[in-house]
Order: sequence, then C-alpha cells, then structure tokens
Amino acid sequence: MYKKISARYVLGFDGTRHTLIEDGEVVFEGDSIVFVGRNYGGPVDEERHYGQSLVMPGLIDLDALADIDHLILDSWPSPDVAAGHLWSEDYFTNRRRDVFTPSERATVREFALAQLALHGITTYMPIASEIHSSWAEGLDELVDMAETSRRIGLRGYLGPAYRSGVHVITAAGDRQVHFDEARGLAGLRDAERFMDYAAGLADPLVTGALLPCRIETLSEDLMRETARIARERDALVRLHCLQSPLEDELLQHSTGRGVLELLESTGLFGTRLLIPHGVVINGKDPAASAPGGPLDTLARHGVSIVHCPLTSFRYQKQLVSFDRFRQAGINICLGTDSFPPDLVRGMDAGMHLTRLVEGRPDVGALADYFDAATLGGARALGRADLGRLAPGMQADITVVSLANFGDGVVEDPLRTLVLNGTARQVTDTFVAGRAVVVGGALPGIDLDALRVEGQRLFDGMRAAYSVRDVQLREPDELFPPTYPRAEISQSVAAR
Repeated sequence: MYKKISARYVLGFDGTRHTLIEDGEVVFEGDSIVFVGRNYGGPVDEERHYGQSLVMPGLIDLDALADIDHLILDSWPSPDVAAGHLWSEDYFTNRRRDVFTPSERATVREFALAQLALHGITTYMPIASEIHSSWAEGLDELVDMAETSRRIGLRGYLGPAYRSGVHVITAAGDRQVHFDEARGLAGLRDAERFMDYAAGLADPLVTGALLPCRIETLSEDLMRETARIARERDALVRLHCLQSPLEDELLQHSTGRGVLELLESTGLFGTRLLIPHGVVINGKDPAASAPGGPLDTLARHGVSIVHCPLTSFRYQKQLVSFDRFRQAGINICLGTDSFPPDLVRGMDAGMHLTRLVEGRPDVGALADYFDAATLGGARALGRADLGRLAPGMQADITVVSLANFGDGVVEDPLRTLVLNGTARQVTDTFVAGRAVVVGGALPGIDLDALRVEGQRLFDGMRAAYSVRDVQLREPDELFPPTYPRAEISQSVAAR
C-alpha cells in the first residue's frame, strides 16, 4: 500500500546532506520510502496533508530515558543531601530489595516509552536507574520491555543493564564502590540471553545490544568479557564513562588505571563502542587532538560520543566542545538521558553551550546538531537506512506542527522549531511505515490513566529513598520543596 504525506516543509536528503523542500511530499510503501520531493505522479492508496508542519527524519535517541525519575530529583541538591540519594552500606549488605514489582516496572517502562514516542523519537537505546532495583536489570524485565516497545511500535536497541559494583555511602560518610562479581557476570549472561531472544524474534524493530552500567561499577574481568562477546557477536556496546572526574579517582584506586587505559587494556576499544558523555575531556587543549591525546584516541578507535546537552547543562557540565569533537573526526550522536526526552530542547541547549564554551556565535551550528540527532545516530548504529528521508530508506518519520500562534512566525522551519519550540509539537510519527503517534496520541494507550499510575509509582519510588539513606531521612528532607509547604488552619482559610 502506497501512503503519501505532505506538508509545508519537508527535510529530504540529497545523498550527502539534508535539504529543505517547500510544499514537499513523502511517499512510502510498507517500511520503505519510495519518493521524496514534489509532484509525485505514482500510485497512492492513502494520503494525508499536515499543513503548516515540518516533516523530518525520525529522531534517534541513544541514551533514552526508560524511567520516570532521572534528574528531576538529583540535579540540584547540596552535597549532604546528594549523599542520601545513594545506597547506604547497610542497605547494600543487608536490606537490598526491588522497589517495584515486575508489573509495576512494566508500567514504568510503558510510561517512559510513551514519552519517547510523543517527543518524536523513533529509534532509541534505553537508560534507566538501577538504584530502585535489588541490583540491576534482568532478562525478564527486558523481555517485557521489548514487548511493550513492539506494541507501541518504536525501534529499540535493547539489553539489560549490568554491573558488578554499586556506589555506596559508608557510615563514616565516604563514597565507595562495593562489588559483587557474581552478580555482574550473571547480568552479562542475561544480556547474552536477551540478544538470543531478540534474534529469535526476527523483528527488525528489536536489536540486542550490550548496555553495561557506569565504567567504575564494572570489574576488569566484566569489561573483558563484555568486549569478547561484543566482538564475537558484532554487537553494539554502550558504556557510560568520561563523564566525571570521580571515575578516574575510583578506577585508579581499584585498578591503578584511568578510563582510556582500561578501554584499551580490556579490549573495549575494539568493539562498536558508544560513550555517553565525554564531558571530562577538554577539547580546547591542543594536546587533546594531538597524536595519542584523548580526542585522537577516540577517533582512531571509531568511538561514537552520545552527547546529552540538556542533561549536561542541568548537571553544570558541557562538552568542550561539540565542534572540537567533530573536527577531531569523532562521530557524535545525541541522547536525552533524562526527562524531558526532548531532543529539540537538547539541540537548543547544545548550540548555546557550544557558543559559550568557544566564545563565538558561529559555532554549534544547528545543521550539525540536527545531523547528530539523525545521521550521527544512524552512523553509530551502523544503519545507513535510518536518519534521512530518501528513496530506499526506512520510513521512520516525525511530523512537527508549526501552526500554533505560540510558535511565532517561521523564518527557517527547523531554526524556528528549535529556537521557539519543543518536541511536544510533534503530532505524528511513523516507524518502518507504521503510524505510531497519531494526532498527538498513542492509539491503544490511555495516556490519562498512564499518567495517574505513573504518578503513584513515582511517589512510592521517591519515598523509598529514605530506606536507602545512611541517615534514614524523610523524603521531604532529601527532596525539600522549592518553597516550604504552607500550614493554614481551617479558621484562617475560612476568612
């Protein structure tokens, strides 16, 4: 069946770069695009005109929030309060538990994947907090998540997160990583089994990947085993590192080596490696891109950096800089890594952070950021058929309205969207030709009911921090409100 969609603006692809087509059309049959341009003269079975909208390639989020809490709780506290957000040593040793039941965790995943879809994401690689689990993610949890992802219709690169260590706060107030190597290896076995499960589905929308947790929570043996399996299976590996000076401090203590040395010695540099976030590298230092420097090393090994600009900004960090990494030959893709999963706001923040870092207005080009959200993500995944609208490509499409009065006037449609708007202007998406978001809704999902249930689960999850806190403080002590809650007596209120 041939489906034609049209709009005031279409971002096509000329074989080299994205190009703007005014009053454009996109035609697809099944999961593949057959035409992008104007005045299509072939067969059409269904047609939809989106008016004052921008039709663009589906966005690719390679550090996509698969949870309901990240950053809203932990991006602002004082050091004393922040320590209460980690496991206490006693909790690690004696009282670990899952905060959510399997059914509740499935609801959390549905909530998160619905948010991704509604924000125009068509391809994703998930990230979720392990702090609410008794250790990390397991096989059954990811099998359930894969089925939810298939039901919604997203393209996912999935696998259970695994680790052999966890950050804890000791009774003396020190931050350490405590290890349980058997749990780490069991998690890796689950990741292997999930890859077998995904392959058995024979569903092009589900691909298994190796998604270990932060590098300082992995033993050297677990890193080596991850690298070995990745090479054997030609699997993607995403490993959070180069995001905090604390990593090197902890790794030097446990292994006597830093991040880049460990990536080399364990063989992870010989895999299809994605690294969020890269913010500890100073690309403005000439030594960074010199032979043997960190940028040169990452480029030489074909590493993709998953840049999460909005999240970095909220954690008082920044990539130094987006342009320097690109100039060094490093592939950059984008991630959200927190709520909102909004790559439009991420591009806006990233552009302006780059200009602040470089002290110039002519850097951090929007075209380069949009390329990272589409072509860069496709490159990281090894998928030349994603991230662009052209004949023969997958019909992964995002439609964004520019028709609301609040959007202002349109100068350049993409620039207007990024500077004036958000991804909440997404009205429709298609993944492999299937309609996923339709008129701002997700067919088959009661978003109002899901929001209410998500709030209930979030409230329970927030309360559970008290049990893990080394001081057993109440939630309002760990997460004080912006302003104190008013205590108004009935008689005062009546007046």
